[in-house]
Amino acid sequence: MAKVCWPYFDPEYENLSVRINPPRVSVDNTSCSDCTLIKVDSVNKPGILLEVVQILSDLDFIITKAYVSSDGGWFMDVFHVTDQQGKKITDGKTIDYIERVLGPKGHTTDGMKDCPGKRVGVHSFGNHTAIELIGRDRPGLLSEISAVLANLHFNVTVAEVWTHNRRIACVLYVNDNTTSGSVNDPNRPSIMEEQLKHIMRGCEDDDNVARTSFSMGFTHIDRRLHQMLFADRDYEGGGVTTEVDYPPSFKPKITVERCEEKGYSVVTVRCKDRAKLMFDIVCTLTDMQYVVFHANISSNGPYASQEYFIRHMDGCTLDTEGEKERVVKCLEAAIHRRVSEGLSLELCAKDRVGLLSEVTRILRENGLSVRRAGVSTVGEKAVNVFYVRDAYGNPVDAKTIEALRKEIGQTMMLNVKKDPSSMKAREAETSGWAKTSFFFGNLLEKFLA
Repeated sequence: MAKVCWPYFDPEYENLSVRINPPRVSVDNTSCSDCTLIKVDSVNKPGILLEVVQILSDLDFIITKAYVSSDGGWFMDVFHVTDQQGKKITDGKTIDYIERVLGPKGHTTDGMKDCPGKRVGVHSFGNHTAIELIGRDRPGLLSEISAVLANLHFNVTVAEVWTHNRRIACVLYVNDNTTSGSVNDPNRPSIMEEQLKHIMRGCEDDDNVARTSFSMGFTHIDRRLHQMLFADRDYEGGGVTTEVDYPPSFKPKITVERCEEKGYSVVTVRCKDRAKLMFDIVCTLTDMQYVVFHANISSNGPYASQEYFIRHMDGCTLDTEGEKERVVKCLEAAIHRRVSEGLSLELCAKDRVGLLSEVTRILRENGLSVRRAGVSTVGEKAVNVFYVRDAYGNPVDAKTIEALRKEIGQTMMLNVKKDPSSMKAREAETSGWAKTSFFFGNLLEKFLA
């Protein structure tokens, strides 16, 4: 029988266009008086807009304006960004990092662990085991989850928890307390999975009510949470806008129209501005298999206006009312998932097994429900942020806050922010940026001082 010899195919051929025309990145602090301009020119490829926006969002930049054009074979973006304090990006290490990861040698999953100032959302945690949980939310659920992990001697080093439309999604990175590495004993993950499934199901007998998964790889936490809730169809059901008490002027206004000249569908989003808004929208459009060809992003005080010219990956536009309605619902859900109208509790303490379990137990015993949470470990210090309301979804009263200060403040540094029961605080929020991303720098500096 004759031997078939296939022609040799160079695996680097796919990257030929990138090598011939490498990405060009410019960080400009002279053209604009109040922000930094980041310009990215490169060969167009699927998902490139999400990659760039993801990196800028992971650096906790505020995107005040952006212009995107990727029609044809070239991708050209201009982002107007500031730091969380509204100042230009002047730190040399941060600028070098931007130029490295967005430039010719950059890769979206490399180098995040040495990203300046990075606290939450890091891509890889070495030998840690990743746990993904999704199910029906209820008061005290996070406390029950963390208690299971503490009893099994697993230390939670990084975690992010989102709740939306009566659903909860968690991504947790844990290690074995005895080895400070991933879980090597095959029996222990099975025991952990069984107990977590039991907790997530609660009183429900249906296995589809909750899902648990484990992995040894890396993931982008925020991206994964969006994917999990989207797959869980959290955008369906009894109104995604009922959980957060927005003033009418701040409720998202989303329209989908057709641009006959160029054959695009035009998605327009107007809503209250906040950190990572563009990332959440682009992430959702990407997960829905839509391609952004052009975009125009701007902000005016507390308001944001974002316009996206899109087509489906098969080249089709949104022609039916059902498609348009689904896009509107999914974008509304994406905007609301990260919004946390509630008391913000920031805690810093020495990391140890059971710390998360202890804190969430105290919150539960004081009648508080966690709406969103972020857990990070920096060296030997654990930094946690919880957005909470009472069990009925109402603002936390002053007596409960004082009780928390007395109980938690004995062993941890506690910072209470954004009490929604104060109208002055609510009015102050409407006069500027709505920053809801986790920014631990100041709290950690105080703890280490």
